[in-house]
Amino acid sequence: MNQPIYIIDGARTPFLKARNAPGPFAASDLATAAGSALLARQRFAPDQLDEVILGCAAPSPDEVNIGRVVALRMGCGIDVPGWTVMRNCASGMQAIDSAIANIERGRAQLVLAGGVDALSRAPLLYSDPMVRWFAGWMGARSLGEKLAMIRRFKLGYLAPVIGIMKGLTDPIAGQLMGQTAENLAFEFGITRDDMDAFAVESHRRVAAAQDAGHFGEIVPLVDKDGTVYAQDDGLRRDASMAGLAKLKPFFDKKYGRVTPANSSQITDGAAWLILASEDAVQQHGLTPIGRIVDTEWAGLEPERMGLGPVHAASPILTRNGLGRDDIDLWEINEAFAAQVIACLKAWQNDEYCRMRLGLPGALGAIDPARLNVDGGAVALGHPVGASGARIVLHLLHALRRTGGKRGIASICIGGGLGGAMLVEAL
Repeated sequence: MNQPIYIIDGARTPFLKARNAPGPFAASDLATAAGSALLARQRFAPDQLDEVILGCAAPSPDEVNIGRVVALRMGCGIDVPGWTVMRNCASGMQAIDSAIANIERGRAQLVLAGGVDALSRAPLLYSDPMVRWFAGWMGARSLGEKLAMIRRFKLGYLAPVIGIMKGLTDPIAGQLMGQTAENLAFEFGITRDDMDAFAVESHRRVAAAQDAGHFGEIVPLVDKDGTVYAQDDGLRRDASMAGLAKLKPFFDKKYGRVTPANSSQITDGAAWLILASEDAVQQHGLTPIGRIVDTEWAGLEPERMGLGPVHAASPILTRNGLGRDDIDLWEINEAFAAQVIACLKAWQNDEYCRMRLGLPGALGAIDPARLNVDGGAVALGHPVGASGARIVLHLLHALRRTGGKRGIASICIGGGLGGAMLVEAL
Protein backbone atom coordinates (compact mmCIF):
# COMPACT_ATOMS: atom_id res chain seq x y z
CA MET A 1 0.00 0.00 0.00
CA ASN A 2 1.18 3.53 -0.74
CA GLN A 3 -0.26 4.69 2.56
CA PRO A 4 -1.68 2.95 5.65
CA ILE A 5 -5.23 1.69 5.16
CA TYR A 6 -6.80 1.23 8.56
CA ILE A 7 -9.75 -0.90 9.61
CA ILE A 8 -11.62 0.93 12.35
CA ASP A 9 -14.43 -1.45 13.19
CA GLY A 10 -16.76 -4.00 11.69
CA ALA A 11 -19.97 -5.90 12.21
CA ARG A 12 -22.00 -8.64 10.63
CA THR A 13 -25.38 -10.25 10.94
CA PRO A 14 -25.86 -13.82 12.06
CA PHE A 15 -25.62 -16.11 9.05
CA LEU A 16 -29.03 -17.72 8.59
CA LYS A 17 -29.32 -21.03 6.79
CA ALA A 18 -31.73 -21.24 3.87
CA ARG A 19 -34.44 -23.79 4.52
CA ASN A 20 -36.15 -24.25 1.16
CA ALA A 21 -38.16 -21.04 1.50
CA PRO A 22 -37.47 -17.30 1.44
CA GLY A 23 -35.75 -16.20 4.64
CA PRO A 24 -37.14 -13.55 6.98
CA PHE A 25 -34.88 -10.77 5.66
CA ALA A 26 -34.18 -9.29 2.26
CA ALA A 27 -30.56 -8.56 1.43
CA SER A 28 -31.03 -4.84 2.04
CA ASP A 29 -32.62 -5.61 5.43
CA LEU A 30 -29.54 -7.60 6.45
CA ALA A 31 -27.05 -4.98 5.28
CA THR A 32 -29.04 -2.13 6.81
CA ALA A 33 -29.32 -3.82 10.19
CA ALA A 34 -25.62 -4.59 10.50
CA GLY A 35 -24.50 -1.28 9.04
CA SER A 36 -26.82 0.84 11.16
CA ALA A 37 -25.65 -0.83 14.37
CA LEU A 38 -22.04 -0.40 13.32
CA LEU A 39 -22.41 3.28 12.44
CA ALA A 40 -24.36 4.03 15.62
CA ARG A 41 -21.31 3.31 17.76
CA GLN A 42 -18.86 5.47 15.79
CA ARG A 43 -17.47 8.90 16.60
CA PHE A 44 -18.58 10.26 13.24
CA ALA A 45 -22.02 10.69 11.73
CA PRO A 46 -23.15 8.44 8.84
CA ASP A 47 -23.22 11.41 6.48
CA GLN A 48 -19.51 11.99 7.13
CA LEU A 49 -18.65 8.85 5.18
CA ASP A 50 -17.14 9.50 1.77
CA GLU A 51 -18.83 6.50 0.21
CA VAL A 52 -20.54 3.18 0.84
CA ILE A 53 -19.47 0.15 -1.21
CA LEU A 54 -21.41 -3.10 -0.97
CA GLY A 55 -20.63 -6.40 -2.63
CA CYS A 56 -23.60 -8.52 -3.68
CA ALA A 57 -23.66 -11.48 -6.06
CA ALA A 58 -27.43 -11.84 -6.35
CA PRO A 59 -29.32 -8.61 -5.68
CA SER A 60 -33.07 -8.83 -6.12
CA PRO A 61 -34.67 -6.95 -9.03
CA ASP A 62 -35.95 -4.24 -6.68
CA GLU A 63 -32.51 -3.73 -5.10
CA VAL A 64 -30.33 -3.55 -8.18
CA ASN A 65 -27.83 -0.95 -6.92
CA ILE A 66 -28.19 -2.30 -3.42
CA GLY A 67 -25.22 -0.30 -2.16
CA ARG A 68 -27.11 2.94 -2.75
CA VAL A 69 -30.35 1.51 -1.37
CA VAL A 70 -28.68 0.50 1.88
CA ALA A 71 -26.68 3.73 2.20
CA LEU A 72 -29.90 5.72 2.10
CA ARG A 73 -31.67 3.36 4.50
CA MET A 74 -28.80 3.70 6.98
CA GLY A 75 -29.18 7.48 7.02
CA CYS A 76 -25.97 8.32 5.18
CA GLY A 77 -27.80 11.06 3.30
CA ILE A 78 -28.21 11.81 -0.37
CA ASP A 79 -24.70 13.25 -0.75
CA VAL A 80 -22.85 10.03 0.18
CA PRO A 81 -22.39 7.87 -2.92
CA GLY A 82 -23.44 4.25 -2.52
CA TRP A 83 -22.55 1.65 -5.11
CA THR A 84 -22.39 -2.08 -5.67
CA VAL A 85 -19.64 -4.45 -6.78
CA MET A 86 -19.80 -8.09 -7.84
CA ARG A 87 -16.95 -10.62 -7.99
CA ASN A 88 -18.97 -13.74 -7.18
CA CYS A 89 -17.79 -15.26 -3.88
CA ALA A 90 -15.35 -12.40 -3.27
CA SER A 91 -17.83 -9.55 -3.74
CA GLY A 92 -17.39 -8.45 -0.12
CA MET A 93 -13.60 -8.59 -0.45
CA GLN A 94 -13.83 -6.65 -3.70
CA ALA A 95 -15.79 -3.92 -1.90
CA ILE A 96 -12.92 -3.62 0.59
CA ASP A 97 -10.37 -3.53 -2.22
CA SER A 98 -12.36 -0.87 -4.07
CA ALA A 99 -12.39 1.22 -0.89
CA ILE A 100 -8.62 0.79 -0.58
CA ALA A 101 -8.12 1.96 -4.16
CA ASN A 102 -10.16 5.11 -3.66
CA ILE A 103 -8.44 5.93 -0.37
CA GLU A 104 -5.05 5.48 -2.00
CA ARG A 105 -6.05 7.79 -4.85
CA GLY A 106 -7.20 10.42 -2.39
CA ARG A 107 -10.78 10.23 -3.63
CA ALA A 108 -12.03 9.04 -0.23
CA GLN A 109 -10.85 9.09 3.37
CA LEU A 110 -13.57 7.20 5.25
CA VAL A 111 -15.45 4.32 3.62
CA LEU A 112 -17.99 1.73 4.71
CA ALA A 113 -17.38 -1.46 2.70
CA GLY A 114 -18.81 -4.93 2.93
CA GLY A 115 -20.98 -7.57 1.37
CA VAL A 116 -24.40 -9.17 1.53
CA ASP A 117 -26.57 -11.84 -0.02
CA ALA A 118 -29.93 -13.37 0.82
CA LEU A 119 -29.54 -16.60 -1.10
CA SER A 120 -32.74 -18.04 0.33
CA ARG A 121 -34.51 -15.47 -1.84
CA ALA A 122 -32.82 -16.48 -5.08
CA PRO A 123 -35.62 -16.49 -7.65
CA LEU A 124 -37.42 -19.30 -9.38
CA LEU A 125 -37.43 -18.49 -13.09
CA TYR A 126 -39.62 -19.36 -16.02
CA SER A 127 -38.11 -21.66 -18.63
CA ASP A 128 -37.38 -20.33 -22.12
CA PRO A 129 -40.37 -22.24 -23.62
CA MET A 130 -42.66 -20.65 -21.03
CA VAL A 131 -41.31 -17.19 -21.77
CA ARG A 132 -41.82 -17.74 -25.50
CA TRP A 133 -45.38 -18.93 -24.83
CA PHE A 134 -46.04 -15.78 -22.78
CA ALA A 135 -44.68 -13.68 -25.64
CA GLY A 136 -47.04 -15.41 -28.05
CA TRP A 137 -49.98 -14.96 -25.68
CA MET A 138 -49.28 -11.24 -25.32
CA GLY A 139 -49.06 -10.94 -29.07
CA ALA A 140 -52.35 -12.75 -29.70
CA ARG A 141 -55.08 -10.28 -30.60
CA SER A 142 -58.15 -12.22 -31.61
CA LEU A 143 -60.07 -14.81 -29.65
CA GLY A 144 -59.02 -17.42 -32.20
CA GLU A 145 -55.34 -16.60 -31.74
CA LYS A 146 -55.67 -16.86 -27.97
CA LEU A 147 -57.44 -20.21 -28.25
CA ALA A 148 -54.64 -21.42 -30.50
CA MET A 149 -52.08 -20.38 -27.87
CA ILE A 150 -54.01 -22.26 -25.19
CA ARG A 151 -53.93 -25.41 -27.31
CA ARG A 152 -50.13 -25.07 -27.65
CA PHE A 153 -49.58 -24.76 -23.92
CA LYS A 154 -47.85 -27.67 -22.18
CA LEU A 155 -47.80 -28.27 -18.44
CA GLY A 156 -44.05 -28.88 -18.68
CA TYR A 157 -43.60 -25.20 -19.43
CA LEU A 158 -44.40 -24.49 -15.75
CA ALA A 159 -41.39 -26.41 -14.45
CA PRO A 160 -39.35 -23.72 -12.68
CA VAL A 161 -35.72 -22.97 -13.35
CA ILE A 162 -33.91 -22.72 -10.00
CA GLY A 163 -32.04 -19.45 -10.14
CA ILE A 164 -29.37 -20.36 -7.61
CA MET A 165 -28.46 -23.52 -9.54
CA LYS A 166 -27.88 -21.43 -12.65
CA GLY A 167 -25.87 -18.93 -10.61
CA LEU A 168 -23.68 -21.68 -9.16
CA THR A 169 -22.97 -23.19 -12.56
CA ASP A 170 -19.86 -22.02 -14.36
CA PRO A 171 -20.81 -21.03 -17.92
CA ILE A 172 -17.33 -21.75 -19.29
CA ALA A 173 -16.67 -25.10 -17.65
CA GLY A 174 -20.35 -26.05 -17.67
CA GLN A 175 -20.02 -27.39 -14.13
CA LEU A 176 -21.64 -26.64 -10.82
CA MET A 177 -19.26 -25.30 -8.18
CA GLY A 178 -19.54 -28.61 -6.33
CA GLN A 179 -18.37 -30.43 -9.45
CA THR A 180 -15.24 -28.29 -9.49
CA ALA A 181 -14.64 -29.46 -5.92
CA GLU A 182 -15.00 -33.04 -7.14
CA ASN A 183 -12.30 -32.28 -9.73
CA LEU A 184 -9.89 -31.25 -6.99
CA ALA A 185 -10.76 -34.24 -4.84
CA PHE A 186 -9.81 -36.51 -7.74
CA GLU A 187 -6.68 -34.53 -8.61
CA PHE A 188 -5.30 -34.48 -5.07
CA GLY A 189 -6.56 -37.86 -3.87
CA ILE A 190 -8.89 -36.42 -1.24
CA THR A 191 -11.14 -39.09 0.26
CA ARG A 192 -14.69 -38.86 1.51
CA ASP A 193 -13.40 -39.41 5.04
CA ASP A 194 -10.95 -36.50 4.61
CA MET A 195 -13.82 -34.21 3.65
CA ASP A 196 -16.19 -35.37 6.35
CA ALA A 197 -13.51 -35.09 9.03
CA PHE A 198 -12.82 -31.52 7.92
CA ALA A 199 -16.54 -30.72 8.09
CA VAL A 200 -16.94 -32.23 11.56
CA GLU A 201 -14.00 -30.16 12.80
CA SER A 202 -15.48 -26.99 11.29
CA HIS A 203 -18.69 -27.55 13.27
CA ARG A 204 -16.71 -28.35 16.41
CA ARG A 205 -14.72 -25.13 16.12
CA VAL A 206 -17.78 -22.98 15.50
CA ALA A 207 -19.52 -24.53 18.51
CA ALA A 208 -16.48 -23.86 20.69
CA ALA A 209 -16.26 -20.28 19.40
CA GLN A 210 -19.94 -19.64 20.08
CA ASP A 211 -19.61 -21.01 23.59
CA ALA A 212 -16.53 -18.86 24.25
CA GLY A 213 -18.13 -15.69 22.82
CA HIS A 214 -15.65 -15.38 19.96
CA PHE A 215 -18.19 -13.98 17.49
CA GLY A 216 -18.48 -10.56 19.06
CA GLU A 217 -18.79 -8.96 15.63
CA ILE A 218 -22.36 -10.27 15.27
CA VAL A 219 -25.27 -7.83 15.49
CA PRO A 220 -28.55 -9.63 16.37
CA LEU A 221 -31.49 -9.38 13.99
CA VAL A 222 -35.17 -8.97 14.83
CA ASP A 223 -37.84 -9.82 12.28
CA LYS A 224 -41.25 -8.22 11.85
CA ASP A 225 -42.81 -10.72 14.27
CA GLY A 226 -40.32 -9.92 17.02
CA THR A 227 -38.26 -13.08 16.64
CA VAL A 228 -34.63 -12.51 17.57
CA TYR A 229 -31.79 -14.09 15.59
CA ALA A 230 -28.72 -13.78 17.79
CA GLN A 231 -26.24 -16.19 16.26
CA ASP A 232 -25.40 -18.26 13.20
CA ASP A 233 -27.96 -21.04 12.91
CA GLY A 234 -26.35 -23.49 10.49
CA LEU A 235 -24.21 -25.07 13.17
CA ARG A 236 -24.75 -28.78 13.79
CA ARG A 237 -23.43 -29.51 17.26
CA ASP A 238 -24.10 -33.21 16.75
CA ALA A 239 -22.01 -33.42 13.57
CA SER A 240 -20.14 -36.73 13.50
CA MET A 241 -18.36 -38.93 11.03
CA ALA A 242 -21.09 -41.54 11.38
CA GLY A 243 -23.82 -38.99 10.77
CA LEU A 244 -22.11 -37.40 7.77
CA ALA A 245 -21.42 -40.80 6.25
CA LYS A 246 -25.17 -41.30 5.75
CA LEU A 247 -25.40 -38.50 3.19
CA LYS A 248 -25.05 -39.30 -0.49
CA PRO A 249 -22.88 -37.32 -2.94
CA PHE A 250 -24.85 -34.52 -4.53
CA PHE A 251 -22.85 -33.24 -7.50
CA ASP A 252 -21.59 -36.57 -8.87
CA LYS A 253 -24.09 -39.09 -7.62
CA LYS A 254 -22.29 -42.14 -9.02
CA TYR A 255 -18.61 -41.51 -8.32
CA GLY A 256 -18.57 -38.36 -6.20
CA ARG A 257 -17.49 -37.61 -2.66
CA VAL A 258 -18.80 -34.08 -2.14
CA THR A 259 -22.05 -33.97 -0.14
CA PRO A 260 -24.18 -31.14 1.26
CA ALA A 261 -22.64 -31.82 4.67
CA ASN A 262 -19.03 -31.28 3.56
CA SER A 263 -19.97 -28.24 1.50
CA SER A 264 -20.79 -24.71 2.60
CA GLN A 265 -24.44 -23.99 3.30
CA ILE A 266 -26.79 -21.80 1.26
CA THR A 267 -27.12 -18.85 3.61
CA ASP A 268 -28.29 -15.25 4.14
CA GLY A 269 -26.01 -12.70 5.77
CA ALA A 270 -24.17 -9.37 5.64
CA ALA A 271 -20.80 -8.08 6.86
CA TRP A 272 -19.29 -4.58 6.98
CA LEU A 273 -15.93 -2.95 7.72
CA ILE A 274 -15.05 0.71 8.16
CA LEU A 275 -11.85 1.70 6.36
CA ALA A 276 -10.00 4.96 6.95
CA SER A 277 -6.91 6.85 5.88
CA GLU A 278 -4.39 8.28 8.31
CA ASP A 279 -6.00 11.71 7.90
CA ALA A 280 -9.47 10.33 8.72
CA VAL A 281 -8.12 8.58 11.80
CA GLN A 282 -6.67 11.85 13.05
CA GLN A 283 -9.65 13.98 12.05
CA HIS A 284 -12.24 11.84 13.83
CA GLY A 285 -10.10 10.57 16.70
CA LEU A 286 -10.50 6.94 15.63
CA THR A 287 -8.79 3.88 17.09
CA PRO A 288 -8.00 1.30 14.38
CA ILE A 289 -8.22 -2.41 15.11
CA GLY A 290 -5.93 -3.28 12.22
CA ARG A 291 -4.63 -2.34 8.83
CA ILE A 292 -4.61 -3.92 5.40
CA VAL A 293 -1.07 -4.41 4.16
CA ASP A 294 -1.54 -5.98 0.74
CA THR A 295 -4.13 -7.48 -1.59
CA GLU A 296 -3.95 -9.78 -4.59
CA TRP A 297 -6.27 -11.23 -7.22
CA ALA A 298 -5.44 -14.26 -9.34
CA GLY A 299 -6.91 -16.28 -12.17
CA LEU A 300 -6.84 -20.00 -12.95
CA GLU A 301 -8.89 -22.64 -14.75
CA PRO A 302 -12.62 -22.28 -13.93
CA GLU A 303 -12.93 -26.02 -13.36
CA ARG A 304 -10.21 -25.77 -10.66
CA MET A 305 -11.45 -22.55 -9.12
CA GLY A 306 -11.13 -23.92 -5.56
CA LEU A 307 -7.36 -23.47 -5.74
CA GLY A 308 -7.81 -19.71 -6.06
CA PRO A 309 -6.61 -19.04 -2.50
CA VAL A 310 -3.14 -20.45 -3.14
CA HIS A 311 -2.80 -18.49 -6.38
CA ALA A 312 -3.77 -15.23 -4.66
CA ALA A 313 -2.00 -15.65 -1.32
CA SER A 314 1.33 -16.90 -2.66
CA PRO A 315 2.28 -13.65 -4.45
CA ILE A 316 1.49 -11.73 -1.26
CA LEU A 317 3.97 -13.88 0.66
CA THR A 318 6.63 -13.39 -2.00
CA ARG A 319 6.08 -9.65 -2.37
CA ASN A 320 6.29 -9.07 1.37
CA GLY A 321 9.19 -11.43 2.01
CA LEU A 322 7.11 -13.67 4.25
CA GLY A 323 7.22 -17.39 4.85
CA ARG A 324 4.50 -19.77 5.91
CA ASP A 325 5.30 -19.41 9.61
CA ASP A 326 5.34 -15.60 9.46
CA ILE A 327 1.54 -15.76 9.18
CA ASP A 328 -0.01 -16.14 12.62
CA LEU A 329 -3.52 -17.01 11.40
CA TRP A 330 -5.09 -17.99 8.09
CA GLU A 331 -8.70 -17.71 6.97
CA ILE A 332 -9.49 -19.71 3.86
CA ASN A 333 -13.17 -19.61 3.02
CA GLU A 334 -14.65 -23.08 3.23
CA ALA A 335 -16.67 -23.23 0.05
CA PHE A 336 -16.12 -27.00 0.15
CA ALA A 337 -14.06 -29.14 2.49
CA ALA A 338 -12.40 -30.69 -0.57
CA GLN A 339 -11.43 -27.27 -1.87
CA VAL A 340 -9.65 -26.16 1.32
CA ILE A 341 -7.88 -29.51 1.65
CA ALA A 342 -6.77 -29.22 -1.99
CA CYS A 343 -5.27 -25.79 -1.26
CA LEU A 344 -3.30 -27.22 1.65
CA LYS A 345 -2.08 -30.11 -0.50
CA ALA A 346 -1.11 -27.79 -3.35
CA TRP A 347 1.11 -25.76 -1.02
CA GLN A 348 2.83 -29.01 0.02
CA ASN A 349 3.40 -30.10 -3.57
CA ASP A 350 6.86 -29.08 -4.78
CA GLU A 351 6.01 -29.30 -8.48
CA TYR A 352 2.76 -27.36 -8.14
CA CYS A 353 4.44 -24.59 -6.17
CA ARG A 354 7.29 -24.27 -8.68
CA MET A 355 5.32 -24.66 -11.92
CA ARG A 356 2.04 -22.93 -11.06
CA LEU A 357 2.79 -20.54 -8.18
CA GLY A 358 6.30 -19.38 -9.06
CA LEU A 359 7.68 -20.38 -5.68
CA PRO A 360 11.19 -21.90 -5.31
CA GLY A 361 9.65 -25.03 -3.84
CA ALA A 362 6.83 -26.30 -1.69
CA LEU A 363 5.52 -23.78 0.81
CA GLY A 364 4.91 -26.64 3.22
CA ALA A 365 2.14 -27.61 5.57
CA ILE A 366 0.06 -24.95 7.30
CA ASP A 367 -0.44 -25.69 10.97
CA PRO A 368 -4.12 -26.67 11.39
CA ALA A 369 -4.14 -24.72 14.66
CA ARG A 370 -3.58 -21.53 12.62
CA LEU A 371 -6.26 -22.17 9.99
CA ASN A 372 -9.90 -21.12 10.44
CA VAL A 373 -9.46 -21.24 14.20
CA ASP A 374 -13.16 -20.59 14.83
CA GLY A 375 -14.48 -22.76 12.02
CA GLY A 376 -15.70 -21.67 8.63
CA ALA A 377 -18.36 -21.70 5.99
CA VAL A 378 -19.04 -25.44 6.15
CA ALA A 379 -20.60 -24.76 9.56
CA LEU A 380 -21.36 -21.04 9.32
CA GLY A 381 -22.68 -20.84 5.78
CA HIS A 382 -21.56 -18.91 2.71
CA PRO A 383 -23.73 -15.92 1.76
CA VAL A 384 -21.74 -15.42 -1.42
CA GLY A 385 -21.54 -11.63 -1.39
CA ALA A 386 -20.69 -11.40 2.32
CA SER A 387 -18.09 -14.10 2.90
CA GLY A 388 -15.09 -12.16 1.59
CA ALA A 389 -15.77 -9.37 4.07
CA ARG A 390 -16.57 -11.76 6.91
CA ILE A 391 -13.26 -13.60 6.76
CA VAL A 392 -11.26 -10.34 6.81
CA LEU A 393 -13.23 -9.02 9.77
CA HIS A 394 -13.10 -12.22 11.78
CA LEU A 395 -9.42 -12.70 11.03
CA LEU A 396 -8.67 -9.37 12.69
CA HIS A 397 -10.79 -10.25 15.71
CA ALA A 398 -9.03 -13.61 16.03
CA LEU A 399 -5.59 -12.04 15.72
CA ARG A 400 -6.35 -9.53 18.44
CA ARG A 401 -7.78 -12.22 20.71
CA THR A 402 -4.83 -14.56 20.30
CA GLY A 403 -2.10 -11.93 20.32
CA GLY A 404 -1.17 -12.59 16.70
CA LYS A 405 0.14 -9.91 14.36
CA ARG A 406 -0.23 -11.00 10.74
CA GLY A 407 -2.99 -12.89 9.01
CA ILE A 408 -4.06 -13.78 5.48
CA ALA A 409 -7.70 -14.05 4.44
CA SER A 410 -8.20 -15.82 1.13
CA ILE A 411 -11.16 -17.02 -0.89
CA CYS A 412 -11.89 -19.04 -4.01
CA ILE A 413 -14.14 -17.43 -6.58
CA GLY A 414 -16.46 -18.97 -9.13
CA GLY A 415 -15.16 -18.47 -12.65
CA GLY A 416 -11.60 -19.46 -11.80
CA LEU A 417 -10.37 -16.67 -9.53
CA GLY A 418 -8.83 -16.22 -6.12
CA GLY A 419 -8.55 -13.25 -3.77
CA ALA A 420 -6.38 -12.65 -0.72
CA MET A 421 -5.61 -9.92 1.79
CA LEU A 422 -2.72 -9.58 4.21
CA VAL A 423 -3.75 -7.81 7.39
CA GLU A 424 -2.04 -6.75 10.59
CA ALA A 425 -3.77 -6.44 13.93
CA LEU A 426 -3.26 -3.26 15.93
